[in-house]
Amino acid sequence: KAGIPLSVMKLLDPRQLKPDSTETERILTVFDETIVKLEITRLIPRVIGSLERFARMLGPEITSGLLELQKLSVEIQDLLASPGDEERRRALEQRLKCSLRNTLRLFLANPLLYHGLKYEVWVRESPADVFIKAFKEFRDFTLERLLTSPDEEKEKIQFMEDISLRIEKNTETISALQAELEAAIQTRDEEVNSKDKKIENLKTSMENLAKECKADIQQITKEGEKQQKEDEKASQDRCARLEQDVLHLRAQFKALVLEHRASELVLRKKRCKTERETEKWVQKYDTDMTEKQTTYEEVEAVYNEEKAQLALLMEKHALLLQEYTEIEEERRMLKEKAEEAAREAARRNDAATYIQAFWKGYLVRSIYKSKLKKGKGKGRGRGK
Repeated sequence: KAGIPLSVMKLLDPRQLKPDSTETERILTVFDETIVKLEITRLIPRVIGSLERFARMLGPEITSGLLELQKLSVEIQDLLASPGDEERRRALEQRLKCSLRNTLRLFLANPLLYHGLKYEVWVRESPADVFIKAFKEFRDFTLERLLTSPDEEKEKIQFMEDISLRIEKNTETISALQAELEAAIQTRDEEVNSKDKKIENLKTSMENLAKECKADIQQITKEGEKQQKEDEKASQDRCARLEQDVLHLRAQFKALVLEHRASELVLRKKRCKTERETEKWVQKYDTDMTEKQTTYEEVEAVYNEEKAQLALLMEKHALLLQEYTEIEEERRMLKEKAEEAAREAARRNDAATYIQAFWKGYLVRSIYKSKLKKGKGKGRGRGK
């Protein structure tokens, strides 16, 4: 957000949009007047229904206009109920339109009356409310379109596309990390379960082996006792041999026990290593998430700071814009005064030129007349 251009910020925040030309203000004025007329038209049927109650508030001129409007409405409804003369119906519709326009002009001339009626008259919700709401939304949409240049529109579209791409990339990254974490946890659980099963199988085999050895020793001992009664020497030899077998089996048993304990120790070490690696991956994930959270908080802090700076710049821009408008107005007035002075000087020059020409003509005529008079005097002397 810290890199959002100013034009895009204006588009994302419609409250910052202000008319920047006379044509835009005129269009908005037409929209606002139309909305007011629609709201007044929505109130008129309710006011006509309680005309005696609002007569003093409305005044005689508006009251008579509403009575005429009611009369024309009844006549048109009668004509629509029994269709007949189309020309009369068109004439009545034209009169109704003119009467409604005059009534709306009277209401618009007295805005306080309209605002007072809005709080006095209660009107149920109707399709007219939906139309007025849609018309207001159309007015806001038109304002936004009027104040949005093609470059700003392209910049807004490009900005939204960049935001969508960033969101998609972040979502894919998070999904990939979650999948890797789930796969690592599942692999660790499978390895631990398999190792636990191997350990259980080894313990079971060791117990079975001990039971089998014990059973063999008991059986050999019984056989030795039986043989001892039959033949003492053979029994002694057999006992010695059996004792040797027992020693050998015990040695084998101890070797097997040591071997199984060694394998169990190796498996335990592997299990501990796997657990440490799993814990390491979890810590790494926590560290990465902590760093990303810290980065996010830093970016958010920078955004808040730049947002505050933007608000200050907007205030300064408003002040500078006001000063610029005042300076432009002063320049315009000075320019008009200079043009008026130039026009006045031109008029004076034209008048002076005209007076000089007139004066020269007068002198020429005077000289010419004096010469004519002298010529006539000389002619008369010769005649005498």
